[in-house]
Amino acid sequence: MTDSKFPRSTKIVATIGTATDDQNIIKKLIKTGVNVFRLNFSHGNHGDHLKRITYIRSAEKEMNANVAILADLQGPKFRIGAVKNESKVIKGSNYIFDKNPEIGDFKRVNLPHDEIFKSLSIGSNILMDDGKLKFKVKDISKDEIKTEVVVGGAIKSNKGVNLPDVVLNTSPLTSKDIEDLKFILNQEIDWVALSFVQKLKDVEEVKKYIVDKAGVIAKIEKPSALKELNEIIEACEGIMVARGDLGVELAPEEVPGIQKEIILKCRQAGKPVIVATQMLESMIETPSPTRAEASDVATAVFDGADAVMLSAETAIGSYPLETVSIMDRIITSAENHIKINPGDGPQNLRRENFIYNAVSRSAVSLAESVNAKAVVAFTASGNTAYRMSRERSNLLLVVMTPEINVKRKLSLLWGACPFFSKVQGYEAAIQEAREIIKNKNFAKEGETIVVVAGMPFGISGSTNSIRVVEI
Repeated sequence: MTDSKFPRSTKIVATIGTATDDQNIIKKLIKTGVNVFRLNFSHGNHGDHLKRITYIRSAEKEMNANVAILADLQGPKFRIGAVKNESKVIKGSNYIFDKNPEIGDFKRVNLPHDEIFKSLSIGSNILMDDGKLKFKVKDISKDEIKTEVVVGGAIKSNKGVNLPDVVLNTSPLTSKDIEDLKFILNQEIDWVALSFVQKLKDVEEVKKYIVDKAGVIAKIEKPSALKELNEIIEACEGIMVARGDLGVELAPEEVPGIQKEIILKCRQAGKPVIVATQMLESMIETPSPTRAEASDVATAVFDGADAVMLSAETAIGSYPLETVSIMDRIITSAENHIKINPGDGPQNLRRENFIYNAVSRSAVSLAESVNAKAVVAFTASGNTAYRMSRERSNLLLVVMTPEINVKRKLSLLWGACPFFSKVQGYEAAIQEAREIIKNKNFAKEGETIVVVAGMPFGISGSTNSIRVVEI
């Protein structure tokens, strides 16, 4: 019998980069608590990513672990051209964005994006360099955008531009994204994240490329996406609260409330939600986080996020293993606090007249009433697991699936502890689950579990059966 600690419910997503580009380090990251590895396609080439995928899948097999891989597309990025050194703009002065490719200065700069010229209107705001500079549009012609400097400072070459008031009439996929997708969809990738989603049509366009080869995660980092948030959540398989660009385009005081709203809406819809960006940012260079960062991670846990994400901390940071270890400790501490103080945890969901969700809710209630040690969900598609997870119960959620790709995808799901099912038939599957639970020390002989499944057994699309089983 192998010993196994009770798994934590909130998952950790870690970005692979130059600091973690090594199979031994990847194995240590899995051991330390990483559930999902993120490949950032804004950096590196296909050869780099193929090597990392090979490392991850080799480590997963060697360690008999279960990890998912998330490919994060770069998306459409808008940047200014080159600028002379020491170019500064002063509040109240005029500044021009134009199509002239010559080097810019304190009076003008090249903005080589026709779609911006077509979409802006007088009064629109232009943000530059992660919001450090701000300009208000005063006049627009075919080749020039005349602005007034609202927040001045140094202008640096090739800095990014954000347009918080505008929905750009542009494809969500660049030519680079399309080439990256061709590569991604031929690899063992479980999730694809779509950057800079502006509207529902962006998600729908990308899903035509991906079909069912991977789950689509819409990154919410544009204020315009909030206007169609419910529809976007419905259309995709998961959501990422990408607070970096969202925090640039929105007032900082608005982001925490929006984060809570997105998490709750995703839970209600049964879709996994990741909270990302600057969670333990100081650990890029220091071996311990600030107390504010620790509170930030814990807040995401208290709100009921499925996962919290590390970006530069593990991609280029000096302390990747320490960062994952501390995040694991913060999550575990927050979850233990919720067990003692349930009122501090995720709020109860709105009740729905939907049979499959009602079965899942009843299974949790039954399991708590009979003091069951775990709820076991049998699922071919993963849907039963998503329905069970949304309840955010303190009970262990063991998921049995005959599909390896479903098993991996569920690494992202709150509370899910997925296993590969090798047998056919309801009774045989229950016996298989019993053996796994005993071997993992999740329950002892004589204790009970509650089994949730769809009948007829093995057919996707139904969650309609509950059974109490003794180990």
